Amino acid sequence: MDLTGARWRTSTRSSNNGGNCVEVADNLPGRVLVRDSKDRVGGVLAFDPAAWQAFVATRRP
Repeated sequence: MDLTGARWRTSTRSSNNGGNCVEVADNLPGRVLVRDSKDRVGGVLAFDPAAWQAFVATRRP
């Protein structure tokens, strides 16, 4: 997967608990990328934008 141009930001759903964050890049066409801020060279998850919207719209009880 070509990650050139991905602009990573800390997810607004992440807490400020010492770096345990999820980073999101949603500026690439047709996909939303997610990675662990503690392992930036590790794996990246890729979501279809509609699937990502459904995920973030889900509320915890």
